[in-house]
Amino acid sequence: MINIKAIRVMIVFLAALTIPSVSLADKKEDAKRLPPITNDLYRKECGACHFLYQPGLLPERSWIKIMDTLDKHFGEDASLDTAAKEEIKKYLAQNSAEKSAAKRSKKILSSIKSSSTPVRISETPYIQSKHRKIYKEVYKRESIKSIANCIACHKTADEGLYEDDNIEIPKK
Repeated sequence: MINIKAIRVMIVFLAALTIPSVSLADKKEDAKRLPPITNDLYRKECGACHFLYQPGLLPERSWIKIMDTLDKHFGEDASLDTAAKEEIKKYLAQNSAEKSAAKRSKKILSSIKSSSTPVRISETPYIQSKHRKIYKEVYKRESIKSIANCIACHKTADEGLYEDDNIEIPKK
């Protein structure tokens, strides 16, 4: 006699074996990594001029301020049409430091006073503390040019990883 209940249990068990498991190491790695950029318009419009900063590097209020002042974007007029601006602003707000599970986002957020709205990632107390031992002359090197050029030293910054193990400071 065929036991239907036992067959169902076996099917569920075998199906569960095919589901990929998430290890504790994977979860730890995910907590280190800022989520990747997923908005194509942000990638196209902002990435055309500079490194694509992960939204988790600033609080929502900072992204809103940046997006609302694109006509004076660090000395440039980076104005966008209203629809594009609103789409990018929404994306940045929905993925800002407050919404991120990444440890780095939490550290950045906790370092900023609630009365402060930094518009430069490099002006956040957490980032300043992480770069405090680097001489200012280093940022003037041709291959770096600015503290804002994260990818020059953080070789996995575009993947959302800013770990010390992945830093290579160019000599020139």
